[in-house]
Amino acid sequence: MMKAQGRHALSWPMLLASVASSSIVAALIHPAHAQVTEINTGPPTAQAVHPLPQAALPRAASVDGVTLDTISVSGSRSGRGLVVDSSGAQVGYIAKRLRSSTKTDTPLIDTPQAISVVTQAQIRDQNVQSLGDALRYVPGVAIAQGEGHRDEILIRGQRTNADFFVNGIRDDARYFRDLYNTQRIEVLKGPNAMIFGRGGGGGIVNRVLKEADGVPIREVLLQGGQFANKRMALDVGDRLSETAFFRLNGVFEDTGTYRDFIDIRRYGVNPTMTLLLGPQTTLRLSYEFFSDNRIPDRGIPSQGGRAWRYRDNTATLFGAPLISRGSIDAQIGTAQLDHVFENGVVMRSQSRIADYRKFHQNAFPNGPVNADNTEVVLRTYNSQTDRTNYFNQTDFTYKFATGPVAHTLVGGFELGYQQGIDFRRDGFWNTTGRRDLVVNPYSPVTAVGATYRNIASGNNNTYALGLAAAFVQDQIEIDEHLQFIAGLRYDHFNFESRDRRDGSLNARIDNLVSPRAGVVVKPLDNLAVYGSYGVSYLPSAGDQFRVLTPGLALAEPETFVNAEIGVKYDVTPALQLTAALFNLDRTNQPIPDPNNPGFVLGAGRTRTQGAEIGLNGYVTDWWAVAGGYAFTDARISADLSDSVVAGNIVGLVPLNTFSLWNKFEIGGGVAVGVGYLNQAHSFAASDNTVRLPSYSRFDLGLFYEFSEAVRAQVNIENLFDRRYIVSAHNNNNILPGAPRTVRFQLMARF
Repeated sequence: MMKAQGRHALSWPMLLASVASSSIVAALIHPAHAQVTEINTGPPTAQAVHPLPQAALPRAASVDGVTLDTISVSGSRSGRGLVVDSSGAQVGYIAKRLRSSTKTDTPLIDTPQAISVVTQAQIRDQNVQSLGDALRYVPGVAIAQGEGHRDEILIRGQRTNADFFVNGIRDDARYFRDLYNTQRIEVLKGPNAMIFGRGGGGGIVNRVLKEADGVPIREVLLQGGQFANKRMALDVGDRLSETAFFRLNGVFEDTGTYRDFIDIRRYGVNPTMTLLLGPQTTLRLSYEFFSDNRIPDRGIPSQGGRAWRYRDNTATLFGAPLISRGSIDAQIGTAQLDHVFENGVVMRSQSRIADYRKFHQNAFPNGPVNADNTEVVLRTYNSQTDRTNYFNQTDFTYKFATGPVAHTLVGGFELGYQQGIDFRRDGFWNTTGRRDLVVNPYSPVTAVGATYRNIASGNNNTYALGLAAAFVQDQIEIDEHLQFIAGLRYDHFNFESRDRRDGSLNARIDNLVSPRAGVVVKPLDNLAVYGSYGVSYLPSAGDQFRVLTPGLALAEPETFVNAEIGVKYDVTPALQLTAALFNLDRTNQPIPDPNNPGFVLGAGRTRTQGAEIGLNGYVTDWWAVAGGYAFTDARISADLSDSVVAGNIVGLVPLNTFSLWNKFEIGGGVAVGVGYLNQAHSFAASDNTVRLPSYSRFDLGLFYEFSEAVRAQVNIENLFDRRYIVSAHNNNNILPGAPRTVRFQLMARF
């Protein structure tokens, strides 16, 4: 609910009308000259929420744990396409609150941690569908190639393909995620074991999904563009009764890409329901089926410490398209029960079963181009990595006071079980009977077939991981100027890996304790200075827990220790400026072997020191921004080999990055978006022998609203058609960036 300057409160019908006329942003930016001056982020009430004229929403419980999260609003006549949620936490490009960092509904300015939020409005305006593309404008995040078949990122110099979450629950299978059902993306920097458990040393990425909220929506999105791009998305929701809400999101995409032979065909459907079981109890149900089929693309090789002729090979595939393929079918079911007890304790319990059927088979360059430019070696393999996850997270929140000191106490537990298969078969080319196939780098596509066999160095095992965790945390508010947070989590991991060839079993049990502590000093209501300390662990089996060798069974867990200080400043109620300095030490880290893809060197140590600046929101009521700057100095701290030595820069981590997306409202339904990305040079691997050049890229968006219900946009990525390297997996799997790419999109609401 909103409060006006005068005596009368602004009801939700007035709020929706304000958004449609763009007045809400003007009010946030110029409160002295606007009707709306304050957002009250408490839950909606029967008097405040009227998404349907003929029926009011039954009163929600008066605690944040059971409020409905999202209300979507159609675009304004000025082309803004705002999205507002019912708690007041998200308006357009700005997010004010979230619960993922603390498990309580906490303002961002009161959270002692660097956090970036990519809102649905920003995702839509930039017209991105993949997680990697959506994170390019987030300071401190670098994108890895992921062998062309999975999301893989680096946060604060820490590489991961498992620190992905959905509504706070782990989503760690190796695949490319689509954003068709995503409300916002939250990037939480630094160790997060207190909330999320293992891993997450550099940070985690949490997708918050759209859900049934009782607000009628009928939205269709059609897209087309270069490289035979075709995509359609659907978002339909309504209330079935006064206590039952339904929503359905779906997507279908069939597209080529700028890379030769690389096509993508994916589709997904995600129905959700919200049931108000009583004035204090809410049940949310969700099921998703998602399928992605594509040819994995490992990029181009190197020569002499540089990507080989990358300006001429933007589209060139080095591989065997007739035998390369990759697919995943994911089925994910979730139930969330929220309840407020009579004594004021709030319970939130989420249960999820997720089944991932994953297979990929590809061919890739396995060495550099020779000095004569006449030969490069290709290899091929396939891998089956099916996984099933069972998770339950239950936490209890209680607010109380001890004298003048206010407490928000959270305690709970997490139970989990993960099982799966890790089965790799290496390819032997039919023409030679060997693993290596020599081709001409000027004609690197082969039609030769291969026979696949599981060899001694390839995994062939089943695995099972049992998890039991308990945690407690207290947010302490001394007064309006001083707050503390302290928490502790205990994790018990029981991991077994069985070799299917000889039946041998390797097992390891780890009992880990992860603390967090933070302080927030607020000299002004809109200015906070914070400090934080956190520790996170990753058991020796690594990000994916796929295999446990006898050596790994004896290895100690990796440890991440992070110290951070920062400033958060709400320049206006609609413009956030953040800055952070951090030091992150990682020990027992397996460093990828740059000369032996798929293998690692001995456990290493790295130190990452850096600074980040973020800017999000509205500079004026016609100018929206999102982006920032990051300085990330990630270094090897101990010698691991003759080439990976202390002082080397960690692979794929640029020293400097800068990004800024701007959207300007011109008027008359016209808007223009201008984005700029700049990334300093980096290295393909931690031996620092192959350098990836720096690059700059401009993006453009053009928007026009025909009416309140119909919006058209054109997005042009890499406006000036620069030739550059976007990422890599190792020294000889280097991915060129896309050339100038034009996409058209039409969104209609009924």
